[in-house]
Amino acid sequence: MTTALALHGGVLTVTLNRPEKRNALSSAVVEELHAALDRADLDAEVRVVVLRGAGKDFCAGADLDELLASAGRPPAENEASARRLGDVFVRIRRLPKPVVAVVQGRALAGGAGLATACDLVLLGSGAQLGYPEVQRGFVPAMVATLLRRLAGEKVALDLLLTGRVVGAEEARAIGLASRVVPDAGLEEAARALAEGLTRSSASALALTKQLFMGLDGTAFEEGIAQGARVNAVARQTPDFREAIARFLR
Repeated sequence: MTTALALHGGVLTVTLNRPEKRNALSSAVVEELHAALDRADLDAEVRVVVLRGAGKDFCAGADLDELLASAGRPPAENEASARRLGDVFVRIRRLPKPVVAVVQGRALAGGAGLATACDLVLLGSGAQLGYPEVQRGFVPAMVATLLRRLAGEKVALDLLLTGRVVGAEEARAIGLASRVVPDAGLEEAARALAEGLTRSSASALALTKQLFMGLDGTAFEEGIAQGARVNAVARQTPDFREAIARFLR
């Protein structure tokens, strides 16, 4: 297996487990990520998903051996393969449970895309993110949609065209990360964040994530209307009633 799964206290930790390849995204890794997301979606014991990489780096991007071998394949076959990785990004956004990326070392190309597709991105202070595909004669195609949404047109195009790698603090400043913590405290910070999320209402988290992701490209008035609809649904959940009752005691 190229990924490792561990469930503890409602937190499903998914570890990319190819440290000798800097956790490169082979087709096997992509399929195992789909399987892990299936489990997270269907298993009621899973409240939060944590995604991380084994060894010194989070993920170096696509497996270069596989990428080179694909050069002679039909375009339709390569498109299907690329779409399979893109579908991981889509599924993370659609999963009703929070997904947290814990990033140490480098997250490059598709690895940066995988990290930033997560709902929360926790970086160690020594982490680096970048999209160096152009420097390898390739196109940063699967990450472009994510990056443009997160960093805005000018910053995103700068990163894509130059392939430059940014440090943790710059990554946070331009919208690629939620938090930066010292490398020595990354494990504890990740544990505290995940455990804190498990203590929140599962239905409230799911409705909040669904509403937030649904606001992409939505006009202001329609966003307010969507918020009102979700507000009404949330008032009917057992979690809401129990929480308000406890508060009023």
